[in-house]
Amino acid sequence: MIKFFRNIRQKLLNEGKTANYLKYAIGEIVLVVIGILIALQVNNWNQKRIDNQTEILLLKELHAEFVGNKKQLQEVLEAHQKAIKSTRYVISKFPIDPNKINLDSFWLNMRGWPTRYTFNPSQGVIRSLINSSSFNIISDQELRKLLISWEDVLSDYQEEEDIASSDLRNYIVPKYLDHIPFGEGLTYKPFDKSFLASFEFENIFYYWENDLKDILESTDSELEKIKETINKIIELSDTENQ
Repeated sequence: MIKFFRNIRQKLLNEGKTANYLKYAIGEIVLVVIGILIALQVNNWNQKRIDNQTEILLLKELHAEFVGNKKQLQEVLEAHQKAIKSTRYVISKFPIDPNKINLDSFWLNMRGWPTRYTFNPSQGVIRSLINSSSFNIISDQELRKLLISWEDVLSDYQEEEDIASSDLRNYIVPKYLDHIPFGEGLTYKPFDKSFLASFEFENIFYYWENDLKDILESTDSELEKIKETINKIIELSDTENQ
């Protein structure tokens, strides 16, 4: 093809048709430019198609990750709810008369109080996205903002759990175990029932209830923020319903 165009140009020059040669040369340049533009457009279409396919795959992986994270959060919250229920059961019995309380029933209903669960979500997909050029493929601006803010939202929520976990491990449980044997608890025969009537025993449960309330019930809590964020990421990454 190149040889064909070269022969035409040479023929025009040999015949002295300079004006026709210039017109032909300009036309040839225009054709080349048009060809380049078409090639670029085709390349852009192909790249956009590839990016769209890649985005769908990434969104599916992100969606699956956060559906799993939502399930884990629900399980953690159920454990917190059981803990606060048992804790409030104990508090409802204050002040305790050690000579009148049924220790078997009391022990059965209070046993779930010192559970320590923390939310540790899977973050492989979201971290991979944010730390790579693949993040630019995500077209939804709202979803991009949520993904960028995720670490901060998660950290704020986990801070409440970390405080509760630290209090339970370093203060609450040691105080409790000073008087009540681990495992056997109130069913341990030599157990001194007078401890149940003490302010120390009451403070243990008031303290723990307060920590659990900070996780579950505080106004404008970090829990609500993380639940909203997870639900929105799930919604915006759901390729089946878009």
